[in-house]
Amino acid sequence: MEEKFDAIIVGGGIAGLSAAMTLARGNARFLLIERGEFCGAKNVSGGVLWGSDLARLVPEYWKEEGGFERFVNHRRLTFMDEGSAFSADFKSNHFDEAPYKGVTVLRAVFDAWLAEKVQEAIDASAHPDESFIATDILVEEILKEDGRVVGIRAGEESFYANCVILAEGVNNLLTRQIGLEEDYVPDDYVAVGVKEVMKLDRARLEDRFQLQGRSGLTNEFVGAGSDGVEGGGFLYTNTDSISIGLVLGLKDLKKKGKTPYDILNGFKAHPSVADMIRDAETVEYSAHVVSTGDIRALPSELFADGVMIAGEAAHLLLNAGKAIQGMDYAMRSGILAAETAMEATKLGDFTSATLSNYRKALEGSYVLKDMRSFQDAVHLLHQEQMFGPIPNMICDFGRQFFTIDSEPTEKASKMLRAAIKRHTSYWDLVKLGLKAGRSL
Repeated sequence: MEEKFDAIIVGGGIAGLSAAMTLARGNARFLLIERGEFCGAKNVSGGVLWGSDLARLVPEYWKEEGGFERFVNHRRLTFMDEGSAFSADFKSNHFDEAPYKGVTVLRAVFDAWLAEKVQEAIDASAHPDESFIATDILVEEILKEDGRVVGIRAGEESFYANCVILAEGVNNLLTRQIGLEEDYVPDDYVAVGVKEVMKLDRARLEDRFQLQGRSGLTNEFVGAGSDGVEGGGFLYTNTDSISIGLVLGLKDLKKKGKTPYDILNGFKAHPSVADMIRDAETVEYSAHVVSTGDIRALPSELFADGVMIAGEAAHLLLNAGKAIQGMDYAMRSGILAAETAMEATKLGDFTSATLSNYRKALEGSYVLKDMRSFQDAVHLLHQEQMFGPIPNMICDFGRQFFTIDSEPTEKASKMLRAAIKRHTSYWDLVKLGLKAGRSL
């Protein structure tokens, strides 16, 4: 057998690069293989990286010119009907201090920047000539001997390692190849994300959204924007562009015979959204399959002899209503997989008995703790009332409440009762309230 790497990483997204950074700093010898022309070339995300793991990987990253677009200090949740919008808005200077708890990113820029940081870590490691980032290479096969993963095959070339970290994304063909996931994930657990990046002059953007310096806004949308399909919309501010899009349930899309692109165009035409993107020019369009965040979508196991699965390949994602978390989960899982690989190297044991520590580490982290804690919230958001009747009721009440006319004004309680009667029922609200209570 040819000379082995300590580890091979398949995938140069956030999970793979986070694993690579950890391995480089641990003086491990590794090979990272990315099928895109460069890291970030094919990756799609809504655009917000939450949490503090980035500061762990790149200390004082906020002092860098590149990398992230804006830090998030302004958050908004908007309920929509066909012609109205009712928002819950929160802004705080507590979010203005580094290390920031949320930053907007453009994946082609961010991933390429993070890859540069990984290369710097490789150059500073004990094995600068024995670790590599290789792009534009498709991994076709996982190599096994006596039931244990020992490497990968790309074209006519085979590469060997003590362990393999699969960070291949949601279309996890290699994970299925080694039998850790069924051939097909049920469409109940899959959504389609569609996104446009819209260019807007920086000064105009900052004036429109009341931003200063590198501060930024995230806005999530529930209701008419998804055109009756399970899901919701988002709008995030970048340095001189806007990321806007939708995440839509695949099963519901097929059932209702609608296309994501048509729904996105309708969302952009909504009066409240149209005002935000006025004069902005679309410069990028992308679509991507994502997990719905249901923990039942996780592969049967996240490790086996000689292999671990990280990031989207493991369906690590959560939408509990306050944010869509995926990139932070990818980052933490990549770090934990690399740390487990280095532990296995010290022990000289790459069997599942040792690599099971990866699963234990994930269970002990916020990733799987949050995914388990907020499953009721995930299921609540999939209720049809949450993307139809409830937003309509809230907007109806808002329209009544904020209308000033030369007539006697009804009490707010009467307005609310009327809105409930027009869009839902008290009994349905009670049932929904019980589900919401379990989700808190």
